Amino acid sequence: MDTPYGSVVLPIWERPEPQPRAAPVPLSRAKIAATAIRLADAHGLDGLSVRKLAKELGVGPMRLYDYVSNRSELLDLMVDAVYAQIAEADQHSEWRATVLAIVHRTRDAALDHEWFSDLLGGRPHLGPHALAVGESTAAALSQAPGVRGIDDLQRALGALNAFIIGALRREITERRTARSTGTDVTDWQVSLGPYLTRMLDSGRYPTVARLVIDGAHLNAEETFNHNLTTVLDGITSYPHT
Repeated sequence: MDTPYGSVVLPIWERPEPQPRAAPVPLSRAKIAATAIRLADAHGLDGLSVRKLAKELGVGPMRLYDYVSNRSELLDLMVDAVYAQIAEADQHSEWRATVLAIVHRTRDAALDHEWFSDLLGGRPHLGPHALAVGESTAAALSQAPGVRGIDDLQRALGALNAFIIGALRREITERRTARSTGTDVTDWQVSLGPYLTRMLDSGRYPTVARLVIDGAHLNAEETFNHNLTTVLDGITSYPHT
């Protein structure tokens, strides 16, 4: 495709699927993405390579390059396949219910495919399903009280996305750490209990002490839902000035 900056390769979303050909193993971008997702689910992104993917599919590595030009395009296909699951979130007449449905499906998808959280917050996801999720989210938030123009909408989306990325990465990091060490958060806290008690008894950290002793110990889902509600309340309320 010719642009003012020279010739560029069409995005994978605008390149036609290669024509089927007689071969022992039929391929498609959907099949490649689904197989790559299974590998990443099992071994993480570090365990995913074109060579391993080709072996799993039963084809030579060079054949995959008829469908994807590089690993980046492969990740694009995988990410958009996950967004296809998120895009199935129910649409509601009330804006908040729609946003909640999308965000909860995003969390469910990230917990099913932990590698997905590693790819959030980087370059924009522009596949058709990612754009569909973005459109549904933006359209819903644009109807919220306190979102009265494009600047408000940009800020609201930025705050919501920052919460989603941070919350999911933290939750998934804790899950990975528990698996790799064989110690969950509770066990870790117990192991550090004597040290923490000594530090809190020093009186130098009174607010931290209140949080540890009196704070509610919510599970990950309860924490996510409570904080999501707080974020939505904050970014959609009318400004005071």
